Amino acid sequence: MTTSRPHRWPRRRLLLAAVGAPALLSACQGTLVDERFARWDSAREAVLALMQGQQQLQHPAWNLPQLLQHLAQSIEFSLQGYPQARSAVFRHTVGRAAFGVFDARGQMSHDLAEPIPGAPALQADLSLRDAVQRLLDAMQAFAAHRGLLAPHFAYGVLSKAEYQRAHLMHLANHWSQMQSTQAVA
Repeated sequence: MTTSRPHRWPRRRLLLAAVGAPALLSACQGTLVDERFARWDSAREAVLALMQGQQQLQHPAWNLPQLLQHLAQSIEFSLQGYPQARSAVFRHTVGRAAFGVFDARGQMSHDLAEPIPGAPALQADLSLRDAVQRLLDAMQAFAAHRGLLAPHFAYGVLSKAEYQRAHLMHLANHWSQMQSTQAVA
Protein backbone atom coordinates (compact mmCIF):
# COMPACT_ATOMS: atom_id res chain seq x y z
CA MET A 1 0.00 0.00 0.00
CA THR A 2 1.41 3.36 -1.05
CA THR A 3 0.93 6.34 1.18
CA SER A 4 0.56 9.64 -0.61
CA ARG A 5 1.52 12.90 1.04
CA PRO A 6 -0.35 15.61 -0.81
CA HIS A 7 -0.14 17.92 2.18
CA ARG A 8 3.65 18.23 1.78
CA TRP A 9 3.65 19.49 -1.80
CA PRO A 10 1.84 22.76 -1.12
CA ARG A 11 4.35 23.57 1.63
CA ARG A 12 7.26 22.81 -0.68
CA ARG A 13 5.76 24.96 -3.43
CA LEU A 14 5.21 27.80 -0.97
CA LEU A 15 8.78 27.50 0.28
CA LEU A 16 10.15 27.41 -3.27
CA ALA A 17 8.06 30.45 -4.19
CA ALA A 18 9.23 32.35 -1.10
CA VAL A 19 12.86 31.49 -1.80
CA GLY A 20 12.65 32.08 -5.56
CA ALA A 21 10.56 35.25 -5.60
CA PRO A 22 13.33 37.55 -4.35
CA ALA A 23 15.67 36.35 -7.09
CA LEU A 24 13.05 37.12 -9.71
CA LEU A 25 12.13 40.46 -8.16
CA SER A 26 15.73 41.57 -7.66
CA ALA A 27 16.05 41.74 -11.43
CA CYS A 28 13.17 44.26 -11.39
CA GLN A 29 14.70 47.16 -9.51
CA GLY A 30 12.24 50.00 -9.41
CA THR A 31 13.28 53.61 -9.59
CA LEU A 32 13.48 54.98 -6.07
CA VAL A 33 10.26 56.92 -5.60
CA ASP A 34 11.54 59.81 -3.47
CA GLU A 35 14.10 61.66 -5.60
CA ARG A 36 15.77 63.14 -2.51
CA PHE A 37 16.83 59.58 -1.72
CA ALA A 38 17.56 58.28 -5.20
CA ARG A 39 21.32 58.64 -4.69
CA TRP A 40 23.63 58.56 -1.68
CA ASP A 41 24.86 62.15 -2.22
CA SER A 42 21.33 63.57 -2.51
CA ALA A 43 20.37 61.71 0.69
CA ARG A 44 23.32 63.34 2.47
CA GLU A 45 22.06 66.72 1.25
CA ALA A 46 18.59 65.98 2.66
CA VAL A 47 20.14 65.11 6.02
CA LEU A 48 22.28 68.26 6.01
CA ALA A 49 19.21 70.37 5.19
CA LEU A 50 17.80 69.40 8.59
CA MET A 51 20.26 71.84 10.13
CA GLN A 52 18.18 74.64 8.60
CA GLY A 53 15.52 73.79 11.18
CA GLN A 54 12.66 73.75 8.70
CA GLN A 55 11.37 70.23 9.36
CA GLN A 56 8.94 69.02 11.95
CA LEU A 57 8.58 65.32 12.71
CA GLN A 58 5.17 63.72 13.00
CA HIS A 59 6.10 60.61 15.00
CA PRO A 60 4.17 58.96 17.83
CA ALA A 61 7.18 58.25 20.04
CA TRP A 62 10.41 59.82 18.76
CA ASN A 63 11.68 63.34 18.37
CA LEU A 64 13.78 64.26 15.31
CA PRO A 65 17.18 63.51 16.92
CA GLN A 66 15.87 60.09 17.99
CA LEU A 67 14.71 59.35 14.45
CA LEU A 68 18.13 60.31 13.09
CA GLN A 69 19.78 58.03 15.66
CA HIS A 70 17.50 55.18 14.52
CA LEU A 71 18.54 55.76 10.91
CA ALA A 72 22.21 55.93 11.92
CA GLN A 73 21.87 52.69 13.90
CA SER A 74 20.50 50.93 10.85
CA ILE A 75 23.50 51.95 8.75
CA GLU A 76 26.00 51.28 11.56
CA PHE A 77 24.57 47.80 12.15
CA SER A 78 24.98 46.95 8.46
CA LEU A 79 28.71 47.42 9.08
CA GLN A 80 29.02 46.01 12.63
CA GLY A 81 26.25 43.44 12.84
CA TYR A 82 22.73 43.70 14.22
CA PRO A 83 22.18 43.00 17.92
CA GLN A 84 19.30 40.59 17.18
CA ALA A 85 18.21 38.83 14.02
CA ARG A 86 15.08 37.11 12.88
CA SER A 87 15.36 33.37 12.36
CA ALA A 88 17.38 32.12 9.39
CA VAL A 89 14.18 30.71 7.87
CA PHE A 90 12.50 34.14 8.13
CA ARG A 91 15.51 35.95 6.62
CA HIS A 92 15.74 33.50 3.71
CA THR A 93 12.01 33.51 2.93
CA VAL A 94 9.72 36.25 4.21
CA GLY A 95 12.46 38.80 4.82
CA ARG A 96 14.15 38.27 1.48
CA ALA A 97 10.79 38.37 -0.30
CA ALA A 98 9.90 41.64 1.48
CA PHE A 99 13.17 43.21 0.36
CA GLY A 100 12.49 41.99 -3.18
CA VAL A 101 9.08 43.66 -3.18
CA PHE A 102 10.47 46.93 -1.76
CA ASP A 103 13.32 46.86 -4.28
CA ALA A 104 10.96 46.27 -7.20
CA ARG A 105 8.61 49.06 -6.03
CA GLY A 106 11.46 51.46 -5.30
CA GLN A 107 10.10 52.24 -1.86
CA MET A 108 9.83 50.67 1.55
CA SER A 109 6.93 50.64 3.95
CA HIS A 110 7.38 49.44 7.49
CA ASP A 111 6.26 50.24 11.03
CA LEU A 112 7.82 53.68 11.49
CA ALA A 113 7.63 53.47 15.28
CA GLU A 114 9.40 50.13 15.61
CA PRO A 115 13.00 50.25 16.87
CA ILE A 116 15.63 47.90 15.49
CA PRO A 117 15.44 44.69 17.56
CA GLY A 118 17.96 44.78 20.40
CA ALA A 119 19.24 48.27 19.50
CA PRO A 120 20.30 50.59 22.32
CA ALA A 121 17.72 53.11 23.45
CA LEU A 122 17.53 56.32 21.46
CA GLN A 123 18.65 59.41 23.42
CA ALA A 124 15.77 61.87 23.70
CA ASP A 125 18.05 64.72 24.75
CA LEU A 126 20.66 64.45 21.98
CA SER A 127 21.03 67.70 20.07
CA LEU A 128 19.87 67.92 16.46
CA ARG A 129 23.42 68.85 15.42
CA ASP A 130 24.88 65.73 17.09
CA ALA A 131 22.15 63.49 15.65
CA VAL A 132 22.69 64.86 12.13
CA GLN A 133 26.45 64.37 12.51
CA ARG A 134 26.01 60.77 13.70
CA LEU A 135 23.86 59.96 10.68
CA LEU A 136 26.29 61.67 8.29
CA ASP A 137 29.21 59.81 9.89
CA ALA A 138 27.36 56.49 9.49
CA MET A 139 26.62 57.30 5.85
CA GLN A 140 30.27 58.18 5.24
CA ALA A 141 31.50 54.99 6.93
CA PHE A 142 29.10 52.94 4.78
CA ALA A 143 30.21 54.68 1.57
CA ALA A 144 33.88 54.09 2.41
CA HIS A 145 33.41 50.46 3.52
CA ARG A 146 35.05 47.90 1.23
CA GLY A 147 34.64 44.67 3.19
CA LEU A 148 31.80 42.29 3.85
CA LEU A 149 28.60 43.67 5.29
CA ALA A 150 26.68 42.12 8.16
CA PRO A 151 23.51 40.25 7.25
CA HIS A 152 20.41 42.41 7.70
CA PHE A 153 18.34 41.37 10.71
CA ALA A 154 15.27 40.72 8.50
CA TYR A 155 16.47 40.58 4.87
CA GLY A 156 19.57 38.45 5.37
CA VAL A 157 22.67 38.80 3.22
CA LEU A 158 22.61 41.83 0.94
CA SER A 159 25.19 43.09 -1.51
CA LYS A 160 26.54 46.60 -0.97
CA ALA A 161 24.28 47.92 -3.77
CA GLU A 162 21.24 46.21 -2.23
CA TYR A 163 22.12 47.54 1.21
CA GLN A 164 22.53 51.05 -0.15
CA ARG A 165 19.06 50.83 -1.76
CA ALA A 166 17.65 49.47 1.51
CA HIS A 167 19.18 52.36 3.45
CA LEU A 168 17.94 54.92 0.91
CA MET A 169 14.42 53.45 1.00
CA HIS A 170 14.56 53.40 4.82
CA LEU A 171 15.54 57.08 4.91
CA ALA A 172 12.79 57.98 2.44
CA ASN A 173 10.18 56.00 4.34
CA HIS A 174 10.97 57.87 7.56
CA TRP A 175 11.21 61.21 5.74
CA SER A 176 7.52 60.75 4.92
CA GLN A 177 6.90 61.68 8.58
CA MET A 178 8.46 65.11 8.18
CA GLN A 179 6.62 68.27 7.36
CA SER A 180 8.19 71.56 6.38
CA THR A 181 7.64 74.38 8.86
CA GLN A 182 8.66 76.98 6.30
CA ALA A 183 5.92 79.55 5.72
CA VAL A 184 4.66 79.98 2.18
CA ALA A 185 4.65 83.65 1.08
